[in-house]
Amino acid sequence: MSTAAFLDIDGTLYRNSLMIEHFKKLVKYEVVDPGLWHTSVKDAFVEWRKRVGEYEDYMLELVDIYYEALKGLRAADLEFISNQVIALHGDIVYKYTRNRILWHKQQGHKVFFISGSPSFLVSKMAQKYEIDGFRGTDYIVDEKGRFTGQVTPMWDAVSKNKAIDDFVAQYDIDLSESYAYGDTNGDLSMLCRVGHPVAINPAKELLLNIKYSDELASKATIIIERKDVIYKLNAQVEIIPETDLLL
Repeated sequence: MSTAAFLDIDGTLYRNSLMIEHFKKLVKYEVVDPGLWHTSVKDAFVEWRKRVGEYEDYMLELVDIYYEALKGLRAADLEFISNQVIALHGDIVYKYTRNRILWHKQQGHKVFFISGSPSFLVSKMAQKYEIDGFRGTDYIVDEKGRFTGQVTPMWDAVSKNKAIDDFVAQYDIDLSESYAYGDTNGDLSMLCRVGHPVAINPAKELLLNIKYSDELASKATIIIERKDVIYKLNAQVEIIPETDLLL
């Protein structure tokens, strides 16, 4: 049987969101109305940047606009912009995760990306890092190659579990010896499936779910990468309540 590594991309490998960068490029080249950013997304973005609002709220605002912005556009016409996103941002990754991908390859492990970002961007990251396979959110196109505004998501537990099942069947993977890397609660199902779960700069909800899960707490590794230092923690790390910061 094979050993595998399943990796989320946004916030786990790449230090931002591929979808966000793609949206910014669409705005920059006026493929979509630049006013969409200012009227629908900017406030949520500013609140998050000031650590007042939540990242998830910002992303939800952007996702809805992104769906509508793509609707009716030809996928082939956006190929140049998609390539630019990877060329300009594909190397802006966490050192820890980049090195782990290299380590897994050296061990002869299978490496897969399972990401909520658009599959047309995830495929390019998979090609760049020369991995074995990927799953991303599929943005449906019609018979003329135009985006319909409909998607088949890859950010929820059910979809990610199905992706893992497909890879297990295709590559005869031993999950008890395998690894998973994620940063948000959407990756929790991946972490629960493997023998070696790793949370990278985890969001609070994911960290709490690991901390209070007997099974995960005993085997999960928590990685914090800040500036030029990588910290390795266990699930007993103390989470400081916001109210304590006011004391």
